[in-house]
Amino acid sequence: MDFLARLLDFVFPPRSHEELVRTLAADALSALIAPLLIETTHPATAGLLPFRDARVRALVHEAKYHQNVRAQELLGGVLAEYLREAAAETFGTLVVLPLPLSPARLRERGFNQCARIAEAAMRSGGNAPFTARNDLLIRTKNTEHQARLSREERLFNVRGAFSTSGPADPSVSYMVLDDVITTGATTMN
Repeated sequence: MDFLARLLDFVFPPRSHEELVRTLAADALSALIAPLLIETTHPATAGLLPFRDARVRALVHEAKYHQNVRAQELLGGVLAEYLREAAAETFGTLVVLPLPLSPARLRERGFNQCARIAEAAMRSGGNAPFTARNDLLIRTKNTEHQARLSREERLFNVRGAFSTSGPADPSVSYMVLDDVITTGATTMN
């Protein structure tokens, strides 16, 4: 770490999650990829990284609430790695749809972390057989923060919250990208 970086850290001490993200290597994250099929959702949902792991929680927190580019790039790299290995044989032509934020939440945060992660996946994907589109899935209503709600409230909260900008192409597989899955209510919308 150079002198200027050390000085900035002294004047503006980094958050604990930020410090953890700085130390993470892509290889260490690759070792954590353990796709878990969550069949209680319809359609079934795949979770790629274990949120119970402190490194994963730090990445998600930094990507979501602090616009940490390194965290977004690392998460995008994980997604690209998974899709490079699984997409062609499992999905065929694949389009990744980042979960859109409500206009109010987008104004509050200033960015959509899922869109940033999808963009990072595209950059690190090489010749990966997928594309990311931000214009196909639309948030149609503002909703409460899911983390504050019970499972039943979450299901009701997101009912009717999403739509599409047009009909789906039946020759394409679509994957909705969300940063965290707890109950799966968002995917069952």
